[in-house]
Amino acid sequence: MRREQRRRLGAFMLLLLGVFFVRRFNLSEFFPFKMWSRGVGLQAVESMFKLEEKPFRIIGGSMHYFRVPRDYWRDRMLKMKACGLNTLTTYVAWNLHEPARGKFDFSGNMDIEAFLKIAADVGLWVIMRPGPYICAEWDLGGLPSWLLRDKNMQLRTTYKGFTEATDRFFDKLIPKLAHYQYQKGGPIIAVQVENEYGSYAKDPNYLEYVKTALLKRGIVELLMTSDNKDGLSSGSLEGVLATINFQKLEPVLFLYLDTIQSKMPKMVMEYWTGWFDHWGSDHHVFDADMVVKTIQNILKTGASINLYMFHGGTNFGFMNGALHFNEYKADVTSYDYDAPLTEAGDYTSKYFKLRDLFSKFIEEPLPIPPSTMTKGSYGMVEFKQCVSLWDIIQNIEEPFKTVEPVSMENLPVNDGNGQSYGYTVYETVIFGGGQFHSQGHIQDRAQVFVSNQLVGSIDYNNLELNIAEVPGYRKLRILVENCGRVNYGPKQNTQRKGIVGDVLLRNSPLRNFKIYSLDMKKSFIESLQVAQWNDVPDEPMGPAFFRGTLRVGFIPLDTFLKLEGWEKGAVFVNGKNLGRYWNIGPQGTLYLPGTWLHPGENEIIIFEQHRAGRILQSMDVPLLGKTLYVD
Repeated sequence: MRREQRRRLGAFMLLLLGVFFVRRFNLSEFFPFKMWSRGVGLQAVESMFKLEEKPFRIIGGSMHYFRVPRDYWRDRMLKMKACGLNTLTTYVAWNLHEPARGKFDFSGNMDIEAFLKIAADVGLWVIMRPGPYICAEWDLGGLPSWLLRDKNMQLRTTYKGFTEATDRFFDKLIPKLAHYQYQKGGPIIAVQVENEYGSYAKDPNYLEYVKTALLKRGIVELLMTSDNKDGLSSGSLEGVLATINFQKLEPVLFLYLDTIQSKMPKMVMEYWTGWFDHWGSDHHVFDADMVVKTIQNILKTGASINLYMFHGGTNFGFMNGALHFNEYKADVTSYDYDAPLTEAGDYTSKYFKLRDLFSKFIEEPLPIPPSTMTKGSYGMVEFKQCVSLWDIIQNIEEPFKTVEPVSMENLPVNDGNGQSYGYTVYETVIFGGGQFHSQGHIQDRAQVFVSNQLVGSIDYNNLELNIAEVPGYRKLRILVENCGRVNYGPKQNTQRKGIVGDVLLRNSPLRNFKIYSLDMKKSFIESLQVAQWNDVPDEPMGPAFFRGTLRVGFIPLDTFLKLEGWEKGAVFVNGKNLGRYWNIGPQGTLYLPGTWLHPGENEIIIFEQHRAGRILQSMDVPLLGKTLYVD
């Protein structure tokens, strides 16, 4: 009897010791109790998915960790779960994780492992879309700009320079993701091979290369591809489940998918719940009732679905993408997308109508949606101080001197990685005046100054301007803005920015430049503290920096900044780049997360390229522009 008691006591002590070790060393972070027992992962078995050998339908939604402040990840995921979603999909932004060749960042908002842990804790499965290319209306489709330093670079192919760089990135990224796969106790149930490659299809061996790169680094879950109808045939791959993207359900779509792969489960990887906006266009809206009706019809076919986007977020900083087919069109800062959750994570009628729909396809009652986060209206911010770009440019850093112009990617800055984003100033000396012609070599938009006086602007549509004839030598400065690299289409290999070839004055190429890199990173904005700030004149003009103070209460709240009277530029809050504004719209406010603020005084610096205002307004509602309903 005593022996039995001792055995029970020993077993109890071992249990206590085990609990102590798990808690003391936080082992549950690596092996959550609810995920210890795992068998077969997600399978595509004839006409249905199976998870643990049981029928499973994916009801997913897209949210990108890099577009949402880390402090808000859990809130957004809980709202996804409460809507009836069981799966989250996200891209991986290579250009944020490896901003310079060989220098990786998986911290802060780039901590993708923390993102996956929260998803697991909330109870969402995950479909990872690691690229290397992601599109996503993101600068260069997520590819780092330093790839373009290679003049022969062929992106998204088996070109050696591209695959070597991809391999180095995947060596860092994929082992992190592999640890969180379903069969290892994590939330990842599937991984996508590249993204919409059928619409690009430059190299028949490329998709196989990406697939192999994933497998040999430990990916064991179901692999998928994702394409629109026209790209399916070129974007599919043997042994990989093909999925389809669309906004309108047409009978031919699933029938065509059957011709690519018969007797396989059908999945809409991207059902577009709205659309993105370009500067100078309207704000795109997709009718909520039409969305719900289409999704209902998709579900009735037995297909799985992922809503792109469920929560769009923001293109903070200079990270927006662009399109360039017949015309160059840069994307706005907001990635609201008219999604079920707004840019700021608030509910919409689309959200509640979808929740009602999904509840009919789910046996268990849905969780109660979390409370909406209160927004702040902090009133007016007055700008009383300014400093001209021309007054500080000499103190930024030594300019690069060159006979011929050099693109920003090829500048000898940032430890040999070139300049990725922002502005670049090209300075030279001219004699007299005459016709200035860019020859299409200015990418994307420039202001031309002679003796610090604005002559005019150059872009893809306006290639020339006249410089007044004045005897003698004068300083010519060309301030070039990288407005965002193309993220989709055939022009991805030509996305070098700045001045990318000869520009002419009186039909002769300009020579002997001093080039200043203005990437406007946080360190650059902080360096403005030592600048000689002046009072704002009666008619403030750019290019210049303007400084003001936003005062908030004890608990900082999300707010929206309205820049009425300002023309074009970027806003920095406490040193962080909030994003671009432009008075041509449609976007009329910039979303400022409360997590970027602190109680009391918050510094706001605006870089204005043209005519400046004197105030901005903090509001509790966004202004996204004139509405255009998507047909």
